[in-house]
Amino acid sequence: MPRQLDAQEVRELAANLKLLILDVDGVLTDGGIILIGEDMEAKRFNVQDGMGIRLARTAGLLVAIITSRSSTVVQRRSIELGIDDVIQGMSDKTTGLEMLLQKHGIARTEVAYIGDDLQDIPIMHQVGLPIAVQNAVQWVKDRSIHVTDAHGGHGAVREAVEWLLELRAEKDQVFKTITG
Repeated sequence: MPRQLDAQEVRELAANLKLLILDVDGVLTDGGIILIGEDMEAKRFNVQDGMGIRLARTAGLLVAIITSRSSTVVQRRSIELGIDDVIQGMSDKTTGLEMLLQKHGIARTEVAYIGDDLQDIPIMHQVGLPIAVQNAVQWVKDRSIHVTDAHGGHGAVREAVEWLLELRAEKDQVFKTITG
């Protein structure tokens, strides 16, 4: 479990945040995987989560995906959203985290991670702001600093990003930047 942080400590971590890492299945999607024939796959993404990623990037955050599965659908959506780094087929997500920390020259405390299941716990132990979606298993929720009200694939990423922007006192400015 993460050590208990007071509100000021959480605000300071958010203020120094440089990278938001997302899981895919159960976070950016509702966790369903539709297999079509021998080699086709379909996933349902929420456009509000896409806007959440845009909000994060507008605030100057890098956004990355680390997922244990590999999918051309995820690659396509990542390109559409301008996600900075996509690491697929990485069952040991802490190795992906190390790659990103080295690539971008940032500290673990400058990273938030949104997850939902047991394979996310090791990386959540290593970042500054571990976040769980509402449909996460209890073990993940217990190890998170924040749990969204929304379920994965239903606006949870957007909600988490808005929470982070509020902590950083940047929400209004980022909204104004996007809306003109």
